[in-house]
Amino acid sequence: MQFSAEYIAKMLGGTTEGNPLAMVSRLSKIEEGTPGSLTFLSNPKYTHFIYKTTASIVIVSNDFKPEAPVSSTLIRVENPHESFVRLLEIYNQARMDKHGIDSQAFVSKTAVVGKDAYIGAFAIIGDGAKIGSNVKIHPQVYVGDNAEIKDNTTLFPGVKVYADCIIGSNCTLHAGVIIGGDGFGFTPQDDNAYRKVPQIGNVIIEDYVEIGSNTTIDRATIGSTIIRKGVKLDNLIQIAHNVEVGENTVIAAQTGIAGSAKIGRDCMIGGQVGIVGHISIADKVKIAAKSGIASSIINEGEVVQGAPAFGIGDYKRAYVLFKKLPELEKRIKELEQALAEAKSG
Repeated sequence: MQFSAEYIAKMLGGTTEGNPLAMVSRLSKIEEGTPGSLTFLSNPKYTHFIYKTTASIVIVSNDFKPEAPVSSTLIRVENPHESFVRLLEIYNQARMDKHGIDSQAFVSKTAVVGKDAYIGAFAIIGDGAKIGSNVKIHPQVYVGDNAEIKDNTTLFPGVKVYADCIIGSNCTLHAGVIIGGDGFGFTPQDDNAYRKVPQIGNVIIEDYVEIGSNTTIDRATIGSTIIRKGVKLDNLIQIAHNVEVGENTVIAAQTGIAGSAKIGRDCMIGGQVGIVGHISIADKVKIAAKSGIASSIINEGEVVQGAPAFGIGDYKRAYVLFKKLPELEKRIKELEQALAEAKSG
């Protein structure tokens, strides 16, 4: 697809300076711009590139004043970065705008598929499943019996949604995500063997949730594992059975949350955090990377770090002392020796 500078300027509410018929078919960084590409200038540190780039179109701010000739056509807007993000969104939507059911997909006769949905090759839609309007199901996705995928949600290749799970509207599940695998439920027996506890609940993911590649969310033993509206999960996260994650909480990669933990809304959890089961974390809590959470955090907005984690101010002061332990040990030995010499003298 190709677009003219004039068309793009009209779409962004901007004005053109240069050739209004300049055509572009791709987006680029300003330092990597080539003919036929569109880029933007927002950060002053990159201004020197605008005089070197061969990009056909550059989005700049209304108050940009070139200090040397610029070969590119300029589109002047109020906020170049925001305008470029809008173009990224439009470009991505166009790139992902697929419709129809591939001849190599399998859709159960009892499944319901909404308007303008896309189901790619080798995808499987189980009995009684419900696929909403404008849902994008990429190749090799599995949607189990009686599962539901609501409007405008995208499942990238290899996603697995087990039976009875519910995915809300406007969600994105990246490649390899598994929703609804069995929770880790086993009962020890007298002979030290373990008996599996059937996991008969489901997973409910509310609207506007994004889940990174190879993240797994286990189904509840009874009831539901719940991911609330607006949650953003990174790659390689494990969320166990009956966990609840509150609205707009963000969690970075390699974090693990054990069963029945309750995470509040608007929390920020760093990478490689471990959270034990059956505890609660208050709203707006921030947890630094590599922390271990062994008990409930009850104070809203608290910031913690360490394993086990405690208040970040105390942690930083303790860490300063920890780094000085070899020096302190040396000083203590010197004092002990001096004290011993004083006593013997």
